[in-house]
Amino acid sequence: MDLNRTPIALALGVILALPAPTAVARQAGPLPADGSDTQPVPPPDQTARTLDSVIVTATRGSKAIDKIPGAVSVVTRSEMDEQLVVSEDLSQVLASQVPGYAPSRQKMTSFGESMRGRAPLILFDGVPQTNPLRSGAREGYFADPSVIERIEVVSGASAVQGLGATGGIINYISRTPREEGTRHTVDAKFGTQFRSDDQLWKTGYMLEHKRGRFDALLYLGATRRGVGVDGDGRRLGIEGTQGDTQDSTGSDFFAKLGYDISGEQRLQVSANRYQLEGDGDWVRVLGGRSHGLPTSAARGAPLGNPPRNSVRTLSADWSHADLAGGVASVQVYKQDFSATYGAGYFANFQDPAIAPAGTLLDQSEIVADKAGLRTSWVRPDLWTEGLELTVGLDWLSDKSRQQLALTGRTWVPELDFRSLAPFAQLEYEAGPFTIRGGARREDATLRVDTYRTLATYGSREVQGGERSFSQWVTNLGGVWSFADGWSLFAAYNAGFGLADVGLVLRAVNRDGQSVDSLVDLQPIVTDNREVGVTWTGNLGSFTASAYDSRSELGSQVRVSNGIGSVVRVPVRVKGVEFAGELRPHDDWTLNATYATTRGKTAIAEGAPLDVALGSRSQGPDKFVAAARWAVSARTAVRLQASHFASRDINEGRFAGTARLEEHFDGYTIADLGVTHATRWGEFGLGIENLFDRQYIGYFPQANPGGSNEDYFAGRGRAYMLSWKRTFE
Repeated sequence: MDLNRTPIALALGVILALPAPTAVARQAGPLPADGSDTQPVPPPDQTARTLDSVIVTATRGSKAIDKIPGAVSVVTRSEMDEQLVVSEDLSQVLASQVPGYAPSRQKMTSFGESMRGRAPLILFDGVPQTNPLRSGAREGYFADPSVIERIEVVSGASAVQGLGATGGIINYISRTPREEGTRHTVDAKFGTQFRSDDQLWKTGYMLEHKRGRFDALLYLGATRRGVGVDGDGRRLGIEGTQGDTQDSTGSDFFAKLGYDISGEQRLQVSANRYQLEGDGDWVRVLGGRSHGLPTSAARGAPLGNPPRNSVRTLSADWSHADLAGGVASVQVYKQDFSATYGAGYFANFQDPAIAPAGTLLDQSEIVADKAGLRTSWVRPDLWTEGLELTVGLDWLSDKSRQQLALTGRTWVPELDFRSLAPFAQLEYEAGPFTIRGGARREDATLRVDTYRTLATYGSREVQGGERSFSQWVTNLGGVWSFADGWSLFAAYNAGFGLADVGLVLRAVNRDGQSVDSLVDLQPIVTDNREVGVTWTGNLGSFTASAYDSRSELGSQVRVSNGIGSVVRVPVRVKGVEFAGELRPHDDWTLNATYATTRGKTAIAEGAPLDVALGSRSQGPDKFVAAARWAVSARTAVRLQASHFASRDINEGRFAGTARLEEHFDGYTIADLGVTHATRWGEFGLGIENLFDRQYIGYFPQANPGGSNEDYFAGRGRAYMLSWKRTFE
């Protein structure tokens, strides 16, 4: 029986198709303090009535969200919990909650998970996780979701956080104890599709302590994932090269210590060690792209070492709430990142000096070590009431390289990048008007030593060198609160990034080349213009915006015969987004997000912008709708449907030998989550892909460089049972 055609399914579709604005930012309501040991389900978030109380820090200063010109959203912990009860995947949380975020890959790799047709800058407590010098699309797995308190998302280009935010900023904020006393939280999850070795097991323990001026948080967690099936009951394919979350084990240790030195000063240190590694029990079974047969998996031992992500982050933060009349903050951080990819007898890894052609097994590993300093000082009421000044200075050292792990050969030499960036911003608030503008200057240098390419590229010596650039980026915007609950905003923001330098340097195949001649270090400056309207009232809230994002010297990766190359061509992206929430009754909350994105680029420099952006850069149009019903004080039900529209682009187009034509059929899936609180803790039941829809994922389906190895179907119906209890 096709559940997608049953009367129940059609009725649910009608409910979910109701115009239901979704809250751009919401805060969880307080839990009743009645002294009982029953843990009631939190009520629907009420922030739409007090939107000016929602404070975000992703803009380099604590700022009420309704005073920021632009599309800014906050995914609260309660919203995350509602999503994570269905699937333990942060990228699916973003795809559901953020309009411009592309569909999740459901893999360890994040190729194709773009935002507004460009790459977002990912931060964890302000520490950059993105690796722009040698992007391996593994930056999305750096911490366990349990340690995240909220996610702040700034959509569109922005320079306030530094290099890489051409598509926006995603800042994951970790938990901080705020209530006096000591609390222990234990949680467990079990997911299954009722097949052998398909289970997800997760356990975690969190300690939260606050006593006087001192607070501490400690988290230990472990996750083990099996291999699931698609809607037809066929094993999901293993992404053996780029990495897969299936057949894997993950662990996280997170600790944060804070001390209030005085009423104005606070010192905080945190450490995080996260690892996600394949178990090596399953291997890929080739599919048939030409006749729609998805890639699958079978038991077996993969070649080499399983793919792995390892991230270690240390940071120390000091803040002063009244330094020379302003709020000062200083952060020092260090992050060590490594990503190991799957092994194989790949043609570009062969070297007859080591082994006969076709017999040399190897696998690549990206290593990126960052250290940095971030400072800011925010002075309100400077010279006159309503005038606010923000100034700061950022320093970054990024040393990235790519090596072949089994033979120790260099594929990408060490890229030693350093930047120093002062910035300043003024904001003036007068009655219903808020105007802000600022500038940031990035002075950066890249150093690369002389190196030799792999044998497949001719073992050629490439002369080292140094490249540098200085770049001003600016922003200007305003908000007009023209009526009770209504406001208009307009903004111009510039963001900047770099082309994938490592991708260029590793594939040099001509003699007499040097870093100076090869590396185009001109930054990708993206100008984002946006206008929008917001409304907040007793019944809900919404934000609608339209944007035009342009970069005259953009960067596109094109794949020909399995080899990627960087092309510097203009890119222009236009789009419309909507996010809102409607509360017709105290027990009901309806949410919806919508995004349409239209990106264009050129085949070559000087050519017209008549090529549609492909799936590596741009997601499909999407519509997500959800209904939450608080059945009682202890029980809540959430039903969500996500529709990704079909897309056919660039028919018959090639760039050299790189095929640009893409086809995506589109699909709609629904998820259901139920939570129930008892004296023994909170229980949850999540059902992903409620109607067991068979579908091929967006990127695997549309990717013009795809093969029979990566034609992956999405998960079929999957069940998740969860339990969590907090006690003192």
